[in-house]
Amino acid sequence: QVQLVESGGGLVQAGGSLRLSCATSGSIFSINAMGWYRQAPGEQRELVAGISSGGSTVYAASVKGRFTISRDNTKNTVYLQMNSLKPEDTAVYYCYADPRGSALRLWGQGTQVTVSS
Repeated sequence: QVQLVESGGGLVQAGGSLRLSCATSGSIFSINAMGWYRQAPGEQRELVAGISSGGSTVYAASVKGRFTISRDNTKNTVYLQMNSLKPEDTAVYYCYADPRGSALRLWGQGTQVTVSS
């Protein structure tokens, strides 16, 4: 069974940086899009950033210029470099992956990011 395993969350002061990683475990041939959503308490889950298998990226307006998404296709791993963090970035961050040939989206378990002011 394929799972997504996230790491890299934690507590950081405003202005600081964190790097999230999301790796696949289990056998999977290839993945189309990968990316990150986040959900703050009392809020809906929102897309933070996505990246296609070819490297095309999309970002939420609130993180553009501060966050960078990247992926390693040889490892089926996606990363999110978060710089200039703000308290409003505080949320649980979930990675996702769309396996090629499947209509089911895979989700990670979530990792907490807390930015103190």
